[in-house]
Amino acid sequence: MLQLLFLGGIGGWEVLLIILIFLLLFGAKKIPELARGLGRGIREFKDATNEIKDEIEKGSKETPKIKE
Repeated sequence: MLQLLFLGGIGGWEVLLIILIFLLLFGAKKIPELARGLGRGIREFKDATNEIKDEIEKGSKETPKIKE
């Protein structure tokens, strides 16, 4: 049984039904395009978060320490 955080206890038949509905709505030719677009979006988001994290780390290293 597939256990995901937001999907409680979803079984094999439910997953199959969701996939079939998805195929009917979008068609077999459109799904690879949607997956590529989703992958690009996730990659861009990951790159942006890594850039922000690197800038924060760089800024914290450049900040002079205050001596008391």
